[in-house]
Amino acid sequence: MPRQRDRAEAARLQLLVAVGTDRHPFDRLLGWLEEWHVETGDRVGLTVQHGHTRAPAVPGAVPFLGHDALQAAMADADLVVCHGGPATILEARRHGHLPIVVPRDPSRGEHVDDHQQLFARRLGAAGMVALCESQEELRRSLATGLADPARFAVAADARGHDAQRAAVARVGQIVDDLVATAARRRAWWRIWGRPVRDAGGHR
Repeated sequence: MPRQRDRAEAARLQLLVAVGTDRHPFDRLLGWLEEWHVETGDRVGLTVQHGHTRAPAVPGAVPFLGHDALQAAMADADLVVCHGGPATILEARRHGHLPIVVPRDPSRGEHVDDHQQLFARRLGAAGMVALCESQEELRRSLATGLADPARFAVAADARGHDAQRAAVARVGQIVDDLVATAARRRAWWRIWGRPVRDAGGHR
């Protein structure tokens, strides 16, 4: 259950930002957050799990959150912004959030491959996340969430738990498909990506 907020906190939108535990820095997202926070000031209460990225110049920044602390932060948040990690996205949805997702970009040194981009794009196309791949998209989503947090809530319906289970199953299928695709890529590279040696072991 969400903790009870004091009056000052209740007047502010509570935003959780989570970048996960990957060892690669995610300065791009946290830099965008810093710039945005300068403009929003006291209207937003922050919890920022910044992982191995340098601590951003905003209140509420912590390197890591344990499982229980992350669950409490998810439950207490009005909006969730996160990287494209499947576990973080599923946890956000389980707590009733339509997460605002900024996937890590391997070309910027934010991850080892593009699986977060592929995964987040598929979920974005399915309406299961609010996909933001640019600073402008993130700003628009945050502005919308600040004006109306309900826009980023997963609506309850008569199916209740069954609907959530179906959503989790769909995400699981997407993950399985991406893992299978990655495995095929690696197999192709093992066959074709190495120098060919003749019977004598020469290249």
